[in-house]
Amino acid sequence: MDSGRSDAADPSLAVKIVVAGGFGVGKTTLVGSVSEIRPLRTDEQLTEKSVGVDDLSLVQSKTTTTVAMDFGRITLRTGLVLYLFGTPGQDRFWFMWDELSQGALGAVVLVDTRRLADCFASVDYFERRGVPFIVGINRFDTNTGHSIEAVRDALDLDPAIPVITCDVRQKESGKQVLITLVEHVLTSMAGRRDTVPG
Repeated sequence: MDSGRSDAADPSLAVKIVVAGGFGVGKTTLVGSVSEIRPLRTDEQLTEKSVGVDDLSLVQSKTTTTVAMDFGRITLRTGLVLYLFGTPGQDRFWFMWDELSQGALGAVVLVDTRRLADCFASVDYFERRGVPFIVGINRFDTNTGHSIEAVRDALDLDPAIPVITCDVRQKESGKQVLITLVEHVLTSMAGRRDTVPG
């Protein structure tokens, strides 16, 4: 599947995609790097009230946090439009997740291997709801992290769930994450059709 702007004036299909993961893992960056429109952000400044609540030890340059959602849009060359909804990462904003995930075709769970446990709740959330998802290992430092196999084992993922590495600061890398998700969703849908008695 190729990516980029569609030549067609009217896209054939628009779908909702959720971008999830722990605090400071790169959700806002992914939505912003791939969006063909100016992304909507609901960032607020981190203040002294977050001290002891938000762990900034590995994201010391982070000065803002998403309090509701991020929103962006990307059109694939097939005419498929993805509406991207980035979730807040902190536990205290998880009440937003049900609203943001309603009607989603699939999800991306971003992982920072320096803080792998932060993504467990995201994986559990989509597994419990039967929402197809993939895992994107966001490489903040090419010399840091674990292998794809180690991450898959640590998250106890079904072998069919794709796990890929990415750098969400790079547009093409972010696009590949979304293409991988769409391909996974299509494969999952085809598998369900094949198992339905005819």
